[in-house]
Amino acid sequence: MANDNAVLQSLALDLGWPSYQEITVDRWQGSQHSQEHDFVAEEVPISLVYNGMPHVVMLATPTNLEEFALGFSITEGIIKHPTELLSTRIFNHANGIEVQIKIPEERFQCISEKGKNLTGRTGCGLCGASTLKQAIRQPSPVHGNLQLSCQDLISALSEVKQKQKLNKITGSVHAAAWVIPGQGIIDLREDVGRHNALDKLIGLLLRTGKDLSAGFIIVTSRASYEMVQKTAFVGITLLAAISAPTGLAIRLANEAGLTLIGFARDDQHVIYAHPQRLTHNP
Repeated sequence: MANDNAVLQSLALDLGWPSYQEITVDRWQGSQHSQEHDFVAEEVPISLVYNGMPHVVMLATPTNLEEFALGFSITEGIIKHPTELLSTRIFNHANGIEVQIKIPEERFQCISEKGKNLTGRTGCGLCGASTLKQAIRQPSPVHGNLQLSCQDLISALSEVKQKQKLNKITGSVHAAAWVIPGQGIIDLREDVGRHNALDKLIGLLLRTGKDLSAGFIIVTSRASYEMVQKTAFVGITLLAAISAPTGLAIRLANEAGLTLIGFARDDQHVIYAHPQRLTHNP
């Protein structure tokens, strides 16, 4: 536990905000009472400011914020390519964190159509959108020859639990993992918000120039429509979630050509769209 704590504290140390807090709690089990130390995940207001204009405030885990800024900017359609994120600067405030993002002027002009000073709650799926057209954006069809075996999926699901360092001690954060068939989990990001974890992971993959056709994503949450939307938006062809999908997510996956898997736990799963990428050997 001590080693895990040291790793976790280092995650947010440079931001001045911890990713979790240690508190004293009263624990009851039946009639047995004890007073113990417990660890709880933090959610911090993160203000994303584009070219000096506040755009949205997200409640998120205060880690990997440069990756978050890039992933959010791409998956929300604010920029079209990672190189259009010209700079990112992070500032601590008493009540949260401000991320100052510089983008080309032509991209900045489009933001005014979306509205500003919006608040994205931890479970927000419509963050930064003010119209139906902005909210339900149809991604381009995904392509790629990704093939994985059922065992690739099972092995990665088992590996996710071991790699969630923050969730291991708090039990309250989601993860998004990048998996290469035959190699297992290559990268993983955690956050109190499922969509934030996915944006952080996508930001990491784009920043490091990963081949997005070579792998797939596992999320430790339900597969709501924005999880499908974000995944397909960057051309990733398979999304597996440990919980259920929504009807809109399934329709969006079918239209985009994305393989959508739900209830992916241990040795079971349900395929809701485009099953051809997953092989099941008898």
